[in-house]
Formats: sequence, C-alpha cells, structure tokens
Amino acid sequence: MSNNDNHRVQKAQEERAPYSDAALTPAVDVIEDANGITLYADLPGVSRDKLNLHVEAATLTIEAQSDLAVPQSLKSSHTEVGLARFRRMFTLSKELDTQNVAAELMHGVLKLRIPKTAHAQPRRIDIQVA
Repeated sequence: MSNNDNHRVQKAQEERAPYSDAALTPAVDVIEDANGITLYADLPGVSRDKLNLHVEAATLTIEAQSDLAVPQSLKSSHTEVGLARFRRMFTLSKELDTQNVAAELMHGVLKLRIPKTAHAQPRRIDIQVA
C-alpha cells in the first residue's frame, strides 16, 4: 500500500471515529401524578439483556442496543437507520425515591415508575375537634 493510500485510509477512519460512540436519543413521555412519575421510552428492537438502566446520584441513564439483525439468508438493499444504539440521561428531582424504581419492557417500550419519597407525597391531615 502506498503512503498516499495509507493517508486516505487513516483519514477515512478519523472521519468515522466520532460516530463510533454515537447513539440515537429515544423518544420519551413523562407523566407525573401525586405519587411519582412514569416514564415511557421508545426502544424498538431492544431486548431485556441489551438494556442498561442505572441511577447515580440524581442522574438516570438509559442505554440500549437493538437486536434488529438481518437474517443471513437475506441481503439488505437499503438501510435507513444503521445505528442501533440508544442513550438518554435525565436529572431526577430529590423528591423521587430512586431506590424503588420499577422497570418493565414490552413491545419496544420501556416503562419506568419512580415513586416520590414518603415526605414528598401528598397526605391528608386529620382535624381534631376540641
């Protein structure tokens, strides 16, 4: 390989390098009620073993990789989205109880339920009659 060819290969690798860590941002709906929040994230083609959820301090991170593989007997003639990785981060309120997060993945939709801490939930105050 000539020096010029080596230079072209190296330049092509450098141009692709920023995309090696790239990820799609999943669409998310967040619904809040008196007892906490429910988060729905679209993760098409993601299986449970390719989904990573973690909370560190007040940051929730969703990372996933889809399993949409083309069967060996088929050849793709056109691909719209070749990137099959997802990543999204959220800063959580201190009112949320991050120790009791419930997660469910069904049909490509992740559902996270994060309750509010006991002191942040509404409560009824009894009135004493004197």
